[in-house]
Amino acid sequence: MTFCTKAEQEVLAGHGWMERLGLQYHWHNRNYTDFEQFLDALASRKRKVIRRERREAQGCGLEFRVLRGPEITARDWDRFYDFYQATIDRKWGQAYLTRLFFTRLSECLGEKVVLMQAVHQGTPIAAALNLVGRDTLYGRNWGCEGEWPFLHFELCYYRAIDFAISEGLEWVEAGAQGEHKIQRGYLPSLTYSSHFIRDPALARAVRPFLEEERAVIFQEKEALATLSPYRHENSC
Repeated sequence: MTFCTKAEQEVLAGHGWMERLGLQYHWHNRNYTDFEQFLDALASRKRKVIRRERREAQGCGLEFRVLRGPEITARDWDRFYDFYQATIDRKWGQAYLTRLFFTRLSECLGEKVVLMQAVHQGTPIAAALNLVGRDTLYGRNWGCEGEWPFLHFELCYYRAIDFAISEGLEWVEAGAQGEHKIQRGYLPSLTYSSHFIRDPALARAVRPFLEEERAVIFQEKEALATLSPYRHENSC
């Protein structure tokens, strides 16, 4: 069971399931009224960096759009799939999602699908895909055509925060990897999963690994938390 809650993990542990911890970067909405109020919670130097990054990203003659559900056209998805494939190529990955997947995503999830676009002279040049949960915005794939200063931060992190504040969402989950997310307000957060291995010999081999890994995850989280950009009274 992946991405269960801590309480669910504890219940499953009582039935012989093994616990595993992960580490992601999450932004917490502390009842901010707007992006500026979020910035006020940060140390002065961090505020200046974010303001500069947003100013440069927004100063390239780009139009920014937030498309939701039926507002996302087939042309929008065609462009996004181009971005998705380009990102896969740059990272030597495998394109496991098909173009049809994104059409079906819109059809099945409707308003829960949010596509944040950057448009240059009428043509989308970058986009970030997000999914809306009960109280959380989940950042997923992103891609870009060309080189634009700080556009990744603007579309994937800052626009996500703007959206979460305007929609009254409590969290933005930006996924794993990337300590650079901390300085943009996304703090290291534990994730939980539970695993049942039927074969006793394999279970005996896996269990001590998970115990050792758990200790390392706790240490890493504590170390990363010292990099928090929030003023002391607002840090967590």
